[in-house]
Amino acid sequence: MRLSFFIARRIAFNKGSSFSRFIINIAIIATAISVAVMILATALVNGFQQVIQEKIFSFWGHIHVTQYQVNAGPLTEQIPFMADSSLADSISRIPGVTAVNAYATKSAILKAEKDIEGVIFKGVDARYNWQHLQRFLVQGRPIHYTDSSYAPEAIISVSLAKELQLKLNDKIIVYFIQGGGQAPRARKLTVTGIYKTGIEEYDKTYIIGDLGLIRKLNNWNPTDIGGYEIFVKRYQEMDDVGQVIYSQIPEKLFVRTIREIYPNIFDWLRLQNKNEVIIVVIMTIVAVINMITAILILILERTNMVGIVKALGMRNWHIQKVFIYQAGYIVLSGLLLGNLLGLGLAFLQKATGFFKLPEESYYMSVAAIDLRWWEVVLINLSTFGICILVLLIPSLIIRRITPVKAIQFK
Repeated sequence: MRLSFFIARRIAFNKGSSFSRFIINIAIIATAISVAVMILATALVNGFQQVIQEKIFSFWGHIHVTQYQVNAGPLTEQIPFMADSSLADSISRIPGVTAVNAYATKSAILKAEKDIEGVIFKGVDARYNWQHLQRFLVQGRPIHYTDSSYAPEAIISVSLAKELQLKLNDKIIVYFIQGGGQAPRARKLTVTGIYKTGIEEYDKTYIIGDLGLIRKLNNWNPTDIGGYEIFVKRYQEMDDVGQVIYSQIPEKLFVRTIREIYPNIFDWLRLQNKNEVIIVVIMTIVAVINMITAILILILERTNMVGIVKALGMRNWHIQKVFIYQAGYIVLSGLLLGNLLGLGLAFLQKATGFFKLPEESYYMSVAAIDLRWWEVVLINLSTFGICILVLLIPSLIIRRITPVKAIQFK
């Protein structure tokens, strides 16, 4: 039995005809391309989601604490409440919380010399942590606060600067919308910074200025704020941290995660996971079909060999294992080449950013890469396992081959 098994393996692993060699090479290349595409698709989707989420979180934090408002949307102005330093300190001591910032928003109309644009004025105070927004500043500086009632400065986006033909240190007139049928109140501000997140919903909507200006326009008390924006260390923990915060705040306040405030963006991001699954499934099917084709051709070409080893007393299962071993060699070769290709392109993109994207459509100018090694290992193991299991089906043809007819097969 061992002798016949050894002979079968030696014959099966011979190069065979030029046609069979061609089929084997095609199967290896197809498997390599499939694995490379799966690795790149996973890395690109992960990178895309990570970059977009970081931009959203950096601009607005992970959790908001405000007064409760029925049907409040992202652009709804907040009901003021008195800032509580003890509350802010207790929130900042919660494990996972990295920053607690006071803010408020107000609807306004931005007027330059040649055009006007509706915006939301986001006010922040002197204790605001600029670390997260600093990454988006392409020109200028953060707001400089003074002892006066408010700093007459504003930070606008690149898109607004381009649309209104503004540049650093230009003067702008901001008309703040007053409720109750009152006329808008105008303030002249200086552009001290220009930012760019790449997310159109932010860049065309928000300008950033002094919270003290909103207090003055709304006749708030000097300690009133619209809410707290809270940053956490890991965004995966924001729901759990939000529950802890909710248990510590007064009853009149309300906690919402940024996922609840901008559900459309996060639904869109989750949709990318479905695209990733579709790509992985299609590439796995391609690899399996190519492997089935290759193993069928190898079996048909070596029908004579199957008949000989059967005549020598070799069992069907042992003959099947010979071809499965050869299929395993083809799959492993494809996996090796696929990993070299996929990981090589991923590292090249990460280092050079040679693949560009239209930022107005994808919210980023360069395709982002985020390799997670456990996913790479899972792709390799699942591809290998599925291919080998599926190849058990065509190998069953061996059971139907009879020694007499097979030996006569030319």
